[in-house]
Amino acid sequence: MKKRILQRALLGIITLWLVSVLIFIGTEMLPGDVATAILGQSATPETVAALRLQLGLDEPSVLRYLHWLAGIMHGDLGHSLANGRAISDELLPRLANTLFLAGYAAVIAIPLAVGLGIASAIWRGSVFDRLANTLTLISISVPEFFVGYILVIAFAIRLTWFPSLAMVDSSSSFIDRLYVCTLPMLTLTLVVLAHMLRMTRASVTAVMASPYIESAVLKGIPRWRIVISHALPNALAPIINVVAFNLAYLVVGVILVEVVFVYPGIGQYMVDAVTKRDLPVVQACGLLFGGTYIFLNTTADLLAIWCNPRLRHAR
Repeated sequence: MKKRILQRALLGIITLWLVSVLIFIGTEMLPGDVATAILGQSATPETVAALRLQLGLDEPSVLRYLHWLAGIMHGDLGHSLANGRAISDELLPRLANTLFLAGYAAVIAIPLAVGLGIASAIWRGSVFDRLANTLTLISISVPEFFVGYILVIAFAIRLTWFPSLAMVDSSSSFIDRLYVCTLPMLTLTLVVLAHMLRMTRASVTAVMASPYIESAVLKGIPRWRIVISHALPNALAPIINVVAFNLAYLVVGVILVEVVFVYPGIGQYMVDAVTKRDLPVVQACGLLFGGTYIFLNTTADLLAIWCNPRLRHAR
């Protein structure tokens, strides 16, 4: 098991390095000039050249990447080109906001999805199962920003139960944050619920076709007990993977939801940085998203191996 952990950790580090290369290349390919965008209407050839020299933009791309990577390895995310502030000082509070929203949605979505998926497997073919499959297909087919706007129209404009903008700050209490973040949380929950529910149902249903399950049925054991005690433990590996994938989405794919509700998280911060061509901020946010995704997926692989001893040995 220790060998597997080291292998996965090494693979994660290599993958994160490749992600950093792709992020840097992608930001370098963005159209326009950073110095011109910062100076705006006051840009002249002389001021643009001076600013490019000050920002180090006159150096070769490879050298600038190595400087950026060295700073990242020492915990220095650089400084924003828009206001000159340290990126880490602005990123950490927004990271806390994004993690709060993702955790809020995960606490609701994961138990609900796994529970409904198990119920669908227990009552496979019933009206409940068909209704759950239909609703999940509809949920998967609708983009998250559209779901967000529908919830705003229904619960913020028509019913006026919740605010349409999720504005929070350091002075907001925990209860206030829960109330303000309700609509973004519901949006994320509806988006990830369908995928986890369908995977849970499919995994449990596949295990239910095993011979030892048929033997348990012939012994007269209740179906719910068979699912919970015999089928679910052997179906945990794919369920853990899909839960980790959706947890990563709750953090990484939250960008559109934060923009819709003007939530002060990393997604909103990254979108603002793209519009201002603040490349160091875009690179830092992209690397953070990539690192989160890789970490959660690596953790899911290790948990799946731990839950299923057969995965510990190569076939």
